[in-house]
Formats: sequence, C-alpha cells, structure tokens
Amino acid sequence: MRIALATVSQETNSFSPRPTTLEDFRQYGLYEGGEILEGAHPFKEVEALLAVSEEEGVRLAALPIIRACAGAGGPLTAETLSFFEERILSGLKGILPIDGMFFHLHGASASEEEEDVEGHLLGAVRNVLGPNVPVVVPLDHHACLTRRMIRCADAVVGHRTQPHDLFDTATLAARALFALVRGDVHPATAWRKIPMITHQEQFLTSGGPMKEWFDLAREMEQRPGVVSISNFPMQPWLDASEGGWATVVITDGDPPLAQRLAAELADRAWALREAFWAFNSVSPEEAIRRAMEAGPGLVVLADLGDAVWGGGAGDGTRLLREMLDQELRATALVQIVDPEATHAAIEAGVGSEITLAVGGKIDTVFGRPVEVNGKVAGTGGGRLRAETVAGLESFDIGRAALLEAGGIKVALSELRGVGGNHPAVYEQFGLDPAEARMAVLKTGSNFQFYSRWTSQVIRVDTPGPTMSHLDSFEWERLPRPIYPLDELEQWQAQAQ
Repeated sequence: MRIALATVSQETNSFSPRPTTLEDFRQYGLYEGGEILEGAHPFKEVEALLAVSEEEGVRLAALPIIRACAGAGGPLTAETLSFFEERILSGLKGILPIDGMFFHLHGASASEEEEDVEGHLLGAVRNVLGPNVPVVVPLDHHACLTRRMIRCADAVVGHRTQPHDLFDTATLAARALFALVRGDVHPATAWRKIPMITHQEQFLTSGGPMKEWFDLAREMEQRPGVVSISNFPMQPWLDASEGGWATVVITDGDPPLAQRLAAELADRAWALREAFWAFNSVSPEEAIRRAMEAGPGLVVLADLGDAVWGGGAGDGTRLLREMLDQELRATALVQIVDPEATHAAIEAGVGSEITLAVGGKIDTVFGRPVEVNGKVAGTGGGRLRAETVAGLESFDIGRAALLEAGGIKVALSELRGVGGNHPAVYEQFGLDPAEARMAVLKTGSNFQFYSRWTSQVIRVDTPGPTMSHLDSFEWERLPRPIYPLDELEQWQAQAQ
C-alpha cells in the first residue's frame, strides 16, 4: 500500500503581533523526504502509522514528502504558504501513483492572503490526486472546520483529549485510511457548525462541560455503524469567516445516522454554552498571594494572556512586574523572550550585576517592559531536545541567559521556543523546578510537563493576544450573530 505522508501544522492567532515565517517552522524542525523516517524515534504521527500497518498486516510503502510544525503565532506569510504548497504538490507528483494520503494538519491556520490554509492545501492536493484517492486528515481539535476541508478530505479525525495525544489521533486516522483504501468502509460524513466561541478556561477534557461533551462523543462511537466522531471547540483567537465550533460524525454508509448524531452533539454543546463561559482565573496579585499561601509543591501560574501555544509573543511582563512589586523572595521561575535583554546579559557576563528593561518589546499592544535589577547567573540556549506538544521533539530558543532578582529566576531568550512551558528551559541553567515555589507557564492548558512537581495550577487573568476576554478584540471576519458576542438565545441544529 503506497501512502503519501505530509505534515504542515501551525495554529494562527489573528491578534498576534508576529507573523509566522518559514524560519518559525525551522526553529521547531522542518524535514523533507527521507529525513522524516530517519532517526531512532519516529515522529508520533509516523510512529502511529507504522504501528497500525504492522498491527493490521498492511504491506506499507511510506512515501514522506514534508513535515513542518511551528508554534502558534500570527498568520503565515504568503511566501511561507507558497513554499508548502509547492513542496507538497511537487512531492506528490513525484511519487504517483499512490493508494492514499495521510495528511496531518492543525486545522486553524491562516495566511496573509488565505484565511483557510488547510482547505487551500487540501484543495490543491485533491486537484492532483483526483476524487478517488483517499485522503485522511488528523487534526487538532481546536481546528476551525470549513466546507472546503470537509469537501476535500475523505475523513477528518480530531484529538480526543486536551492535553492532546497525537499518537492516539494518528492511530485513529491511520486505521480509517487503511480501511478506506481496502474498501472496508464507505464513509458517510455529517457535520454541524455551532454559532459559538468560548475562552480557554474550560478547555481541558478531564472535567467540566468539555468532559461531558467529549464523553458523549465517545459513547456515540460505540454505537453500531459509527466509524468516528470528532468534536472541534475552535481555538478562540482565529478571526475567520467560517469561525465557530463544530462536530463531525462519520458512519459506515449510513447518512441519516450521521446526521442525527451530528445534530445531537451540536445541540449538547449549545446547551452547555454558559458552563463553557465560566471563568476561574484570578488577578496577578491574588495568584501570587495564593501561591505563597499554598502547601508543599510547585504552584503553576498560567499566564493566560501570553500563552505561546495560543499565539502569545512570550514577552508578557504582567506577572513578573507583580513579583517585583511584591519584592518576592521565594523562588519563582519566569521565562521572557527578549533578544535585546538577552544580548545585554550575555555581554555583561556571568556574575555581573545589571539593570535591564525586560520584555514588552514584541507585543507592544498589550505589554510594556519592566525594569529588573539582578545578577547574570548563567548563559545557555540553542536547540533543546525535549518532547512537547504537536509531536515536537526539539525547539530552538536562540541564545539565552539567566537573570536573578531576589528569588525570581528570569530565563531570557532570543527566540520564543516553548515559552518556559517545558522544564528543559530552566534545567539548562542547573535549576530544579522541584525547588521552586512557583513557575509562570505561558499556556492555558498544557501543564503536563511540570506535573511531577505541581501541587496546584492557578490561571491568571493577564492581558495579551490570548486573553480570555474575547469581547475585547476587534472581530472583522467572524460570522455573526455568534454567542456570546451577540444576542443569540435560541439555536438548534437541524437533523437533515
């Protein structure tokens, strides 16, 4: 079975101050052709595809084209999208004929000229392959599903958990692809868009309304005739004309069943809309007070407004400013992206006392620099090997320096990397997160890399392009009316 492999994954934040370029993809790893299959540890989606082929006895000829992942950020530049389109199409034409394509995408990517990057790339692929070659697409469940994506893919499969499990999602997609190629399944797809967006504070699938919604999808998947069900609570910072939540149901040749289940899932999400809008974040002042009063263990402070895995610049200073104002003596870990301050610290040298204006230079809309008086306690940086989200196995932070101000340990870096969301950022300086009182993570949900030390997580209401106050943004393309930005008390999915 000849299967083409391609990955292009980037999550777009329409309110991010920094466009996404090809260099952003290179910082996290851009591979072409045979490079994708080399190495002792294959990428998660490739590992899943190979595992399923062995499990099902498929004689697989994996034909890799490109694998590119970037951190969340602003829209792709036009040149970046053109690069991927050219590479994918030329790669496909060079390996034809094929039996199917495994096309891993994020689902919420936009470019400067094309607001539906995934639909655009799928349309281009379909033009080369024609209507009869199955294309299966594993997606992030924060995707913005569009008509073009559904039309051009034979099946889409979203993550079933947050934090995400890429291996699990790719396994489901691989099974669907092999079944389609063999003719074992005749997919009937139904989907519904839901006129709502919500903030990030109820996105974890381990509890609350999101668990209820996803549990219903898992129960429905056990019913006879159901192939796959995916819920898509779209990430909340994409200003797109087909924005909003969605759900997709695939059955084996039973369109009425698919339609009924898709409508039921959409109606359940709508019924839970107020629960999805419950806030649990607190002010920076309150967050630090609670952290200081907490029992043993590391307290994670989630910097909601500057979540780098949602498109934040990584240079937000609101929590750092509060720590300095309170003259914090307890050990606190904070990561700030600031090339200028990083250069100055490295030039001053380890052991030097220095005063720097830190952060607030990339995102100047929501942030401003804060003055830090401290000692340069170490230098480092470069490409750090650490498995994080989206199957990333390494990330480049550029040059880095550690600045100590009382108990506050500020890890400065030239590049964004993962915004301190992996302990490798601190461990390179010899710091042990187990010995810290608190750590600022620039994410709203992905705290798993600190779980071995964490006693509690406190979400902090900070300003920035990933803040929870969605009504503070200027929406231009989002379909209206949409809950909760507009008056929309009554809505019901139609069971077609």
